[in-house]
Amino acid sequence: MLKSLETLDLSSNSFSGQVPDTIGNLHALKVLNLLMNRFTGSLPESMGSFTKLLVLDLSQNSLLGNLPPWIFKLDGPENDKFYASVKSHISTTTSPSQKLQLLDLSSNALSGGIAPELGDLTSLQFLNLSGNSLNGTIPSSVGKLKALAKLDLSMNHLDGGISVEIGEVITLQELRLESNLLSGIIPTTLGNCLSLKAMIFTHNNLNGSIPVSISKLTNLQYVDWSFNNLSGSLPKQLGNLPNLVSFNISNNNLQGELPAGVFFNTINPSSVSGNQYLCGSAVWKACPSVLPKPIVLNPNSSGDPVSESSPTNFGHKKTILSISALVAIGAAAVIVVGVIAISVLNLQVRTSASRSAAPIVLSGGYEFSYSPSQDGNSGKLVMFSGDPDFSTGTHALLNKDCELGRGGFGAVYRTHLKDGRPVAIKKLTVSSLVKSQDDFKKEVKKLGKMRHPNLVTLEGYYWTPSLQLLISEFVSGGSLYKHLHEGGEHILSWTERFNIILGTARSLAHLHKHNIIHYNIKSSNILLDNEGDPKVGDFGLAKLLPMLDRYVLSSKIQSALGYMAPEFACRTVKITEKCDVYGFGILLLEIVTGKRPVEYMEDDVTVLCDMVRGGLEEGEGEECVDARLNGKFVAEEVIPIIKLGLICTSQVPSSRPDMGEVVKKILEVIRCPSEGQEELV
Repeated sequence: MLKSLETLDLSSNSFSGQVPDTIGNLHALKVLNLLMNRFTGSLPESMGSFTKLLVLDLSQNSLLGNLPPWIFKLDGPENDKFYASVKSHISTTTSPSQKLQLLDLSSNALSGGIAPELGDLTSLQFLNLSGNSLNGTIPSSVGKLKALAKLDLSMNHLDGGISVEIGEVITLQELRLESNLLSGIIPTTLGNCLSLKAMIFTHNNLNGSIPVSISKLTNLQYVDWSFNNLSGSLPKQLGNLPNLVSFNISNNNLQGELPAGVFFNTINPSSVSGNQYLCGSAVWKACPSVLPKPIVLNPNSSGDPVSESSPTNFGHKKTILSISALVAIGAAAVIVVGVIAISVLNLQVRTSASRSAAPIVLSGGYEFSYSPSQDGNSGKLVMFSGDPDFSTGTHALLNKDCELGRGGFGAVYRTHLKDGRPVAIKKLTVSSLVKSQDDFKKEVKKLGKMRHPNLVTLEGYYWTPSLQLLISEFVSGGSLYKHLHEGGEHILSWTERFNIILGTARSLAHLHKHNIIHYNIKSSNILLDNEGDPKVGDFGLAKLLPMLDRYVLSSKIQSALGYMAPEFACRTVKITEKCDVYGFGILLLEIVTGKRPVEYMEDDVTVLCDMVRGGLEEGEGEECVDARLNGKFVAEEVIPIIKLGLICTSQVPSSRPDMGEVVKKILEVIRCPSEGQEELV
């Protein structure tokens, strides 16, 4: 009898029985909310007299019967946005309308089909008919609901296909059709719904492939297409979706490689399980690749090179596979030719250096005196900052007493500046290949500008046509290789190892940001300072040697056994920053396990990434951690880092993450305070 009543909210009570016919007398009603009661029976026809109704919520009752025709004819005059303050489902930014804004009949026992007249409710923003026994198809008139933000028809008995007309509802943000009997394909027209944030189609009979148009939905966050019959491969463009939180495609018939990108590289394995032919790091199944595997040379044997394989059954030991005589001879020939070429090109430099009456010396000024009897060349010593003078007097250099070590690009010696500060000097052993002083100067100056807490600072250089020296800061803590593999009283703690991983990743991200590729990532090029912080050295040296092709370059970097990305062995694949990511992945696994990337026994070879992958697949990821840590590590950090290492060593470059993503979206997220972590230091 309340003729002027505009809002009737009886929700969350225990009213039972049928909704009385007299409710139709409330002609001024704008909001009717009977949510969560025990009303039964069918709705009275008198409710068709509502002419101003904006919100109708009859969900979570026990209503019976078909959807009454009058529901699709609820019109009313314009209002003053009253509805916006009543129901949060209704957008406050939408203009007032003459028709129903919210219709929620979910969780009842309604049956029958959805009438085509549904399209007459053109101002609906929220439509929820889930949890009933509705049957039939989704009417094509749904495309007329131009203001709809949420459509939920889940948990019914709807059959047929997903109406292509849904793609005309460009305002749609949430589409839930799960637990029905829907069949057919996912319509490509859904790519027009650019506001979509959620698409839930699980437990239907959908088939066909996933349309590429879905990759245009940049607002997409939640996708669940599990338990259908979808087939084909996933569009690679899905890897570009920036806001994905969940993407469940389990229990379908999908195949091929997962899209590249941080999200799919770290996706929960349960979200992609149940697809027999799907491959990628998340399913622990290697994808077939046209790229050759990395060449692994056995330093203990003069026989065949071994191709690192990706077996389907990952174990802790990998058997060396026989290679045909023709391939062995060809590979050996390439290596021999490369070694001979380098040897011949450097013969003159080595001979003249060995015959020199006096060792090469650094004078007290800017000049570097190079004085073999057969070569009168001398060059200019250039220092990028500070006092360029070395120790006063004549200081013997480039002899065995000053030598610190040797690598793929040359030997390293130690001397001091005039102020007593030590520096390291690398003599490039491929100096005869460097012909242009201008190019050399340009590249070295570019490297000299690279200043980062985790990079070895390049202090200066010296150049002549037959001799090139690089002068850099001296890092006193020794190489990471020595700390991991050559023993010593101090065993790197887990905290120290994580800091080394993070610092190295940051340095590589900094290099890549400035378009510099390291080319030679390995533990012997990671130096530790007195605080245990890492400093990456030998970066960008390959750019100084433009005459080196990738095969000769590969032979120079073979001292980095096992770190080489597979694209080094293929001329048609461009060398990019992703080769550094591969080396970083191997380095990461080396730090965690304390094992070398490749280890040889009498009859077999152990490849580190395969061993770790096998352990993780068998649920023994923590067993791969360096035993010298005696269990003192943070499991919540170790397992994600192992997974990151395996992702970084993907055979396909595009599947590897960028180093910036590794730092910001993975390592810095993994690194979190843990109770008792101080005890692990």
